[in-house]
Amino acid sequence: MREPQVFDPRSKAYKEPYGAVICGGTVTLTCRPLAKDEFQHCSVITREEFSGLEQERELRPEGIEDGRMIFQGELPVPREPELVWYSFRFWRDDGSWCFLDQTGYHCKEKAEAPWQMTVYEDSSFPEWFGAGVTYQIFPDRFCRLKIPNADGLVGNRWVHQNWDEGPAWWPDEDGEIRNRDFFGGSLEGVISHLEDLAAMGVTTLYFCPIFESASNHRYNTADYTKIDPMLGSEEDFRDLCEKAKEQGIRVVLDGVFNHIGSQSRYFNADGFYDTVGAAQSLESPWIEWFDFTRWPDEYASWWGIRTLPNVREECPSYVEYMITGEDSIVKRWLRAGASGWRLDVADELPDSFIEKLRKAVDETKPDSLLLGEVWEDASNKISYSQRRRYLLGRELHGVMNYPFRNALLSYLTGGGAEGFQEAMETLRENYPRPAFYSCMNFLGTHDTSRALTVLSGEGMPEGREAQSRFHLSAAGRERGLTRLFLATGVLFTFPGSPMIYYGDEAGMEGCTDPFNRGTYPWGSENRRLLEWHTRLGTLRQQRPSLQKGELYWLKAEGPVLVYLREYEKEVTITAVNAGPEERWITLPIMPDLVDLMRSQELRDEDGGIRLMLQPNSVRIIGN
Repeated sequence: MREPQVFDPRSKAYKEPYGAVICGGTVTLTCRPLAKDEFQHCSVITREEFSGLEQERELRPEGIEDGRMIFQGELPVPREPELVWYSFRFWRDDGSWCFLDQTGYHCKEKAEAPWQMTVYEDSSFPEWFGAGVTYQIFPDRFCRLKIPNADGLVGNRWVHQNWDEGPAWWPDEDGEIRNRDFFGGSLEGVISHLEDLAAMGVTTLYFCPIFESASNHRYNTADYTKIDPMLGSEEDFRDLCEKAKEQGIRVVLDGVFNHIGSQSRYFNADGFYDTVGAAQSLESPWIEWFDFTRWPDEYASWWGIRTLPNVREECPSYVEYMITGEDSIVKRWLRAGASGWRLDVADELPDSFIEKLRKAVDETKPDSLLLGEVWEDASNKISYSQRRRYLLGRELHGVMNYPFRNALLSYLTGGGAEGFQEAMETLRENYPRPAFYSCMNFLGTHDTSRALTVLSGEGMPEGREAQSRFHLSAAGRERGLTRLFLATGVLFTFPGSPMIYYGDEAGMEGCTDPFNRGTYPWGSENRRLLEWHTRLGTLRQQRPSLQKGELYWLKAEGPVLVYLREYEKEVTITAVNAGPEERWITLPIMPDLVDLMRSQELRDEDGGIRLMLQPNSVRIIGN
């Protein structure tokens, strides 16, 4: 028989309060070793990540209960945001001792796997984001109302005449993939579908970059002050924000502040603009933004891509232009109608830069969102040998939840539900509660293969040419669709904002960039999948328990995942069976439980509610 836990940070019997804590409070810690271990003393050892302070405090012996010693004490929480790493030391009166950390008891020189306690500053958070539904749009590929003319625009652009063609993937004559093929999606095209998006429950539109750029992805910004002419004008953007607001939808922009396009007005490598760029003169007003090792041909660039010269984010004139100036880029587009920013490659932005940006967002438009692109656990992320402070109250409100995507897709393609629960519980324990509820949860983005393709289980070919011709088999597509219904059931009922990558609700498939960035299949959508997304979006809007309810795990075993969300007296239960055989589960008896997607009443049986889960199915139950 497995011995009981000596310490469990996820149980209030051992640590109170649960999870991350606010600066300046106290935490009660309790250890419960077996009496047979004959420990007379116990202490907690702490190390603060940023201050470097190390301390050891003895816990009080509280006697023996059920054959177990009880040691307990209050741990003062730092008054400044911190990561506190803690472990325990037990010793006897004869001097023998051992450490306790996440690996168990050991007698090494120090604890090697201490527990993490996140200490954060209590600050305001935009509750509208986590409560609502987000829709990500790759602007060039969502909807065009007319075929645009590329003449006279920055970059050697060309336009697909046929909306249904695949994206270009082949290198140019210099061996470079320039992403210069455009389809002509526009802001007016988005406006024409605002009612459709609102009907699907969407409350936030997150746009990939919309500023003038030489490429279709627009991550190599050419002019931060202008909407790309193919997309429209500033007036069109303001009109979009106003009409979206009428539908209860906010707009979040992509902030690409780590690098700039080489063809931009600031760098101007090919002389397109009438400005004097940093690549043209050492007297350029922007020369200090860039890090030249040998002007003008050698300079720091993002991942060595020469069309993406890095900027020096701590350069005072750059900070003023982007953040602190009265008409800075961050402020002017918030004033134009945006409700927040998503920070591209947040790992490569200094903490001081993000902190200034957060302050500008809060002051310019209170209740706006600042979200970061972070692919790992953002609470303890190390980037360029520096521990980051993203979620400690002065920087990001939330992050893109790649761990959610990875864990959920792994579970649904053959992994156990235990892995999903453990991954999410780790985040819930480490993240401040407001940040956990401000995560952007998703199944795919413009940087990943399409969810349907991944969930099909069919191996994707290597090489762009093979991927350009790859389509799922009939069996693979059906398998992927079946799993996608389960995935979206979890997506819409889990804490955080469920984000739909444009076209996933229509059944789009595709390998990695650029094949995950095809055009929206207007008129050829998978109607059953689209209707499912609409039903889930409506359910999310109607139920406060799905918007802000507490999370409780009921079962995570093999193919079966069951969890409960509760807010005030409303309860919603999500039950998933990702296996090929039917499964029976027992739910606690609660009054008035019904199947919310089928409007069927549930009956009490033998002290609980017996519920049958069909193979590869999801059921959403509530009162």
